[in-house]
Amino acid sequence: MGYVADRWHKKKPGPDEPECGDHKGLVASKAHGVGKRWQARYDDPNGREVTSLHRTKAEADAEIVKQESAKQQGSWLDPKAGLVTVERYALDTWLPAQNIIGRSVREYRGAIDRYLIPEWGPRQIRSIRPSEAGAWQQLLSSKYNLSGSYPNRVARYVRGMFKLAVVDRVIAISPFDGIKAPVLVESSVTPPDVAEVRQMIAAAYKPIWATMIEITALTGLRSGELRGLTLDRIDFLRRTIRIDRQMVYEAGKGMYLDDLKTGAGRRILPVTKRVVDLLAAYVAAHPPAAGGERAGLIFVMPDGRAVGESTLDWAFKSICRKADLSKRHWHELRHHYASVLIAGGENPKVVQKRLGHKDVMTTLRVYAHIFAEAEERTRDVLDAAWAEPGETASKEESPQQGGTVPESGGRISVLRQVSG
Repeated sequence: MGYVADRWHKKKPGPDEPECGDHKGLVASKAHGVGKRWQARYDDPNGREVTSLHRTKAEADAEIVKQESAKQQGSWLDPKAGLVTVERYALDTWLPAQNIIGRSVREYRGAIDRYLIPEWGPRQIRSIRPSEAGAWQQLLSSKYNLSGSYPNRVARYVRGMFKLAVVDRVIAISPFDGIKAPVLVESSVTPPDVAEVRQMIAAAYKPIWATMIEITALTGLRSGELRGLTLDRIDFLRRTIRIDRQMVYEAGKGMYLDDLKTGAGRRILPVTKRVVDLLAAYVAAHPPAAGGERAGLIFVMPDGRAVGESTLDWAFKSICRKADLSKRHWHELRHHYASVLIAGGENPKVVQKRLGHKDVMTTLRVYAHIFAEAEERTRDVLDAAWAEPGETASKEESPQQGGTVPESGGRISVLRQVSG
């Protein structure tokens, strides 16, 4: 092990220190005579010198062999890196490394500040044990009263942080390895059917609300995507809408157009002739501003301000009451659009792209029961197709829940509604 000797630095002995005899190049550290007398020195993979103290020469020698082997195997960890606190690593390393826009940064930071730092903030990141990781996930529900999809979302942020620490070689293994994430709870969606949406449109007391309701039901746009829609994003000839930004609100900054959260959200959405005609008629009756901060914005308030999310929600609830309908949320119009596509036979991948979901698993998870209903109808189609001459295929009554079966109860009406 000649390379070991090369990594020990000889120190001239003091007046009261003995010579080190035959150990040329291997001398005691400044702590000679007490405690950890031997200092191991080696270069890390980046060429920076790393030192550590040991009680015996054999221990120091073994440490150098261990570190050299780890470098050769690509598993080397800086012994001092794991000393960083959970708070500092989360805020100084993990958060800046996320490819997210400003609003998402605040969302991530809020979750870290509220649920992670109070529990582990001052702890060294290497000190967190798997048992503690599992217990922390339980606290999200038992202590912080998070429910629905929130425990899974917050845990996903923190698990990602520790995963990055492994990639950064700050820790050897994540304490969450082998620990199941909180179950992602998705509430079953029961979107309004075509008849209910038409009641909403009829009850809308202003043209802007009637148009926005129908456009959302026929396109599945998110609230921010619709409120941020500008004239230059609509291709009336090709019947497409380019979705690449949304209207957002930020305290101290007000409402402004911002990028979408994910690349999957950016999409070219094919729309029906009915959508194009609706937009053309609305633009003709309410021309967008030609210049200024709201230039080209299609849906604005009477004073020219952008439509706020809370304003839209309030108007929608008022319309539902006026139509004598059960309480609904604006996002359920998006669910209506998805359910109509599914009932019309669109495959999950197409539905995912139309909605701008990040991955198809999100689509399947949210609309699982609607896809299941659609599968039942395919059995009826096969029974009818293979029925013997003169036989009438038995047809089980399909569940008429949500937007999967419109007011007529037949699939043709669904397709006719989509085609406008």
